[in-house]
Amino acid sequence: MPHADMTEELDDTVRQADPDRWLAARFIADETARAEVVALYALNNELARAAQVASNALLGEIRLTWWREAMEEVAAGKPHRRHPIVDVLAHSAFDPLELAALADARLPDLDAEPFADEPALLDYVDATAGALMGLAARRLHADARDGQVRSAARAWALTGLWRAGEASGKARLPDGWTERQLRPRVAAALAAANREAKDLPAEAFPAVAYAALAGRYVAGARMGELERKARLTWAVARGKV
Repeated sequence: MPHADMTEELDDTVRQADPDRWLAARFIADETARAEVVALYALNNELARAAQVASNALLGEIRLTWWREAMEEVAAGKPHRRHPIVDVLAHSAFDPLELAALADARLPDLDAEPFADEPALLDYVDATAGALMGLAARRLHADARDGQVRSAARAWALTGLWRAGEASGKARLPDGWTERQLRPRVAAALAAANREAKDLPAEAFPAVAYAALAGRYVAGARMGELERKARLTWAVARGKV
């Protein structure tokens, strides 16, 4: 297992970069599982940043390729690259080829144009946020299934894309989508999420809990950490988002 300093470093990184997922991870009782899920979120942050920090699409693709190849090397049993995220994930219970697929799924980020239509958008969401949530849920309980988290991930991702577009002025949602059109889609996804998660093992629920914040975000609410903690605690207690 990697040195504790590495897991603490990643924990601090995710707390700053992805505070909602970090808060939800506080409800993971097993320390090893929590450290591995946090490392997964740290990887997701690096992949999501690839297009943001690169000055052009080629450089962004190089960054994504680096992470994909790093995970493929782990899968092949080669010495892993010296990076805290790679080190923790190389010793984790995650399938490194599934982690490599997360990098490829981010290639559409290099095209800043809005998605052509709703099916294209949902394909992207399922391959990124959906795959991430499924990996975390299965790490927390082997009986968790992707179908139990798909709608929760969609609600979270649609809200996230809308918020990112509002902040940057670069919309990724399909042309013509407005906040008025988005809200019922998120509400429907959350309702479906609670139906899908009905049989989700309780141990796996922290992997989906942060979707409970999506409805408030899409309504334009600005929540402080105390409110977010309270909402996540209530979601975990009920097993509903």
